[in-house]
Amino acid sequence: MKIWGYWTTLGWSIVAFLLGQFVGFGVLLWLRGAALDSVLQTPFDGVLVTIFVALSNPVTIGVLAIAVRLARSDLSDYFALKWPATHDLAFGIAALVLLIAAGDALLYLSGRDLVTAFQLQSYTTAAAAGWLPAMFAATIVIAPAGEETVFRGFLFRGWARSPRSVWPAIVVISILWAMLHIQYDWTGVLQIFVIGLFLGWMRWRSGSLVLTFLLHALFNLEGTLETLALIHFAK
Repeated sequence: MKIWGYWTTLGWSIVAFLLGQFVGFGVLLWLRGAALDSVLQTPFDGVLVTIFVALSNPVTIGVLAIAVRLARSDLSDYFALKWPATHDLAFGIAALVLLIAAGDALLYLSGRDLVTAFQLQSYTTAAAAGWLPAMFAATIVIAPAGEETVFRGFLFRGWARSPRSVWPAIVVISILWAMLHIQYDWTGVLQIFVIGLFLGWMRWRSGSLVLTFLLHALFNLEGTLETLALIHFAK
């Protein structure tokens, strides 16, 4: 299997990401009548977030699929699209539960909110517009699919080329992934970085991108459930 080199892998990833962003923002501007200020003033609007995620991620995935085809490699092999072993799946879920519990405990003990302003505003605005099912699909399925394809899929394949390069690749990829989550404060970004290290390790341990997608989706599902609990059940 031919694998793109380190810099070419980065270049393809940047192109894929930027094209996805361009399409997503382009459609949002078109919907808002090319009023950039209107989009920038409501960055947490649930409808806009849903539309952006639903459009940008498929574009990004498509560009990276083209990159793999140009390398004359098999998509399933390149992206490690195989079902994980049962023991890896069970271990991954258990470890994720522990990580989430530890993170929430640290936030609670430090007096910080478990649910961010981004989560609250995107949920309430999507609910008001009747877009909750679409937002849940974007948050729990589409976003993890796009992000895992880029980070634990394409970048991991291109950068984790030997046993010695695995952990440097996991760390750098986790930093890049965390840096994209600018909607959170530093504690949220730190949590994303830690989860990124965990997902990178599970990708290496299992050899399966399907596993990291499932764990990522469960992580986002847990955040969604916390938001629902806070809005509907907290006193």
